[in-house]
Amino acid sequence: MRKIIDAHIHFDLYNEQEQIQIIQHMKQDQIEGLITVSEHLESARKNLKLAQKFPNVFPAFGYHPEQKLPTDEELSQLWEFIDNNQEKMIAIGEVGLPYYQRKENQSLKIDGYVELLEQFITFAKKLQKPIILHAVYEDAPVTCSLLEKHSYQKAHFHWFKGDKKTVERMIENGYFISITPDVLYEQEIQQLVKIYPLEQMMVETDGPWPFEGPFEKEMTEPKMIHHAMKKIAEIKRIPVDSIYDTIYYQTKTFYELS
Repeated sequence: MRKIIDAHIHFDLYNEQEQIQIIQHMKQDQIEGLITVSEHLESARKNLKLAQKFPNVFPAFGYHPEQKLPTDEELSQLWEFIDNNQEKMIAIGEVGLPYYQRKENQSLKIDGYVELLEQFITFAKKLQKPIILHAVYEDAPVTCSLLEKHSYQKAHFHWFKGDKKTVERMIENGYFISITPDVLYEQEIQQLVKIYPLEQMMVETDGPWPFEGPFEKEMTEPKMIHHAMKKIAEIKRIPVDSIYDTIYYQTKTFYELS
């Protein structure tokens, strides 16, 4: 095992015992850092506290799109929090569009979510911070158009899924994706790894989201990333040490980790 960084984890959603377990295992599991994303203001506050408590936890602040839109008051408080803590955050995130929510409720209007995402993109550009995106399938082209509109390239599409045309567009624009442990058993993700340049790739767990296959009924932990790294090496037909070196370096550079 070589050093790696979990580029997308909801660390605040683990209970305290699980958090301590993950932190205690980081050194032996060669996990150098956790990019912990936020779902809303309270989540952002928790992630800030975790980052202050644990030096290898790096918080991102945002509003997850798979929920009701925030009220004007909630959004105002979130903007104020981000503005006051911009030096302590690693990125804007997790933000994006509500694909899965719309699958359950086809009458859900997307306009407000698009407007909010555009606000997050302009804010990320203003602060020159990376933006961590939840934008899959038909939501990805909309998100690409917003990024192009504002000429902002520092975008990380986490656990991405989408059509070939959108993948080609994202590659051309220099956007990053991150690969989850389901690359071991999901053909769709394996095909994405085959196509997408290694130089625009990171790895993540999206924990505590559970996985299937060899990880069924296991608590999602950053150490699962090492299995994904081996699979990426196998798909890319590149030595696994080179995969580690490239992805580790890119993640540190993208997130400006010292």
